[in-house]
Amino acid sequence: MRPAPDAEETKTVAYPPGPPIPALLQGLLYIRNRAQMLPPLRQRYGDVFSVQVPPFADNLVVFTRPEHIKEIFAGDPRDLHAGEGNQILGPIMGQHSVLTTDEGEHARARRLLMPAFNGAALRGYRDLVAEIAAAEVDRWRPGSTVITLDRMNALTLEVIMRVVFGVTDERTRAALAPRLGRIVTIGPLQYIGLMKPALQKYPPWQSFHGNMAAIDDLLYAEIAARRTAPDLAERTDVLSRLLQAGGDFDDEPPLTDAELRDQLITLLLAGHETTAAALSWALYELAVDPEVQREAHQAVRAEDDKSLEAVMKEAMRMRTVIPGAVRKLTRDMTIGGWDLPAGTVVACSILLAHRSPQNYPDTWTFRPSRFLDGEVEPNTWLPFGGGVRRCIGAGFSLMEGTTVLREILSRYRLDAPAGAKPERGKVRNITTVPRGKARILVTPR
Repeated sequence: MRPAPDAEETKTVAYPPGPPIPALLQGLLYIRNRAQMLPPLRQRYGDVFSVQVPPFADNLVVFTRPEHIKEIFAGDPRDLHAGEGNQILGPIMGQHSVLTTDEGEHARARRLLMPAFNGAALRGYRDLVAEIAAAEVDRWRPGSTVITLDRMNALTLEVIMRVVFGVTDERTRAALAPRLGRIVTIGPLQYIGLMKPALQKYPPWQSFHGNMAAIDDLLYAEIAARRTAPDLAERTDVLSRLLQAGGDFDDEPPLTDAELRDQLITLLLAGHETTAAALSWALYELAVDPEVQREAHQAVRAEDDKSLEAVMKEAMRMRTVIPGAVRKLTRDMTIGGWDLPAGTVVACSILLAHRSPQNYPDTWTFRPSRFLDGEVEPNTWLPFGGGVRRCIGAGFSLMEGTTVLREILSRYRLDAPAGAKPERGKVRNITTVPRGKARILVTPR
């Protein structure tokens, strides 16, 4: 890694233009109101602009054009560190997480995790997802209003706990689930405070760190118990796979307990919150658009999973859950025609790419068929990032969403409750979820 430029060099850098307002205000707007902040900035400053987001990035350069995004995703991961760019996740995910590491350590973690999410593994998980989805929908009362964000969070958390841990002690899962729920429901300002160790002694951060300590105790206890499980070699859950990994890849040592903890918490949180939000948005859009819902129900009857997957993809496009994918430059680089110094954080704006009229002329039309007609161009649909850092759970998330939609649509017609206001987004931790929790009325078919 090359050293960062000295102070004198930094002063002469010409960053892309950006808003002339105080850095703290920029950071607050970016973290809490990015969907309202970013589109006007692109309109005023163009397809490349700068914002300041302390304490995460003094100079965050935002790119929105497909060719620029391709340039960043295709870049050498030694030059563009995603782990360094994702340090906002560090206080929760840990220093060994596949999301917060770079270069050799990241490559090792990804290599060990990938077998748990390949095609064969996904086929093995599908029946489990269908079983959990059916049990969830069995609890719905015909003619009732379902708070989909809450129900999808519960459903996807149950799925990911079963996939990660397998069928284990029910008491452990019952103790873990509510504690994980407390993490995903924190607000963005509380999340920012996690970067300041001095705040740990004050509420609400004090209770947050106490909750994390309890989660760690549960995870380490599960790791210890699984290491001695007599049927470890026959198990297919992620934890059991990881405990047997290592040693076969370039003589690498097995994962330590600390490494296992960080990968487990990453999978448990990233593996359910984003999918739950996407499912909530998808169900809401189907409820307010009877024609698209009719087509989706026809897909269920025809066992056309590609069309149901397109519903999930369109929900992820129009209601972007994660706003961007970031990289931190380890050397001076030219990106999109801009000469940027080492230390700059660059962001591929998923939100702006999904809302670009050049990429999607009918931006605010919920039209899943666009993903079946071949009209979606490369580097314009980015919910899972891209390049060597593309989310390893992308296939699992789409499979899970498709399976859940099939179960719900096969039994119920969805409608918006009378008098309900249109849903808007709300930032919760780092994800964008329906502000009103996407309430829908369910009527038996």
